[in-house]
Amino acid sequence: MAKIALLLDEDVRPMLGEVLRQRGYDVIHVLDAGRTGKSDAEQLAYAVSQQRAILTHNVRHFTLLNQNYHKEGRQHFGILLSAQVPLRDLLRRSLRFLGRHTADDVRNNVLWLDE
Repeated sequence: MAKIALLLDEDVRPMLGEVLRQRGYDVIHVLDAGRTGKSDAEQLAYAVSQQRAILTHNVRHFTLLNQNYHKEGRQHFGILLSAQVPLRDLLRRSLRFLGRHTADDVRNNVLWLDE
């Protein structure tokens, strides 16, 4: 049961990555990777190249990207969606999600970080 490696999209606060790393999770932010300003398609392709799921607040674009990946027979390592909520709530949701799911659970899926 492999743990989820995670890429945080540009619209997710970098502090989330810092706190998750302090708790032992494999998380990078697009800022850390020098990938700010890239398109959503480029960010997802990068996540795939790094074998990471991506966490984003950009629901519409990433839902469409997922549909395109499936139509084209391409695979990704997961797309995690969240409403924009205060950092403490996003941290709580992220920790709960990462504690309950594996990399296999999220592969090729779009999942919500819920309450």
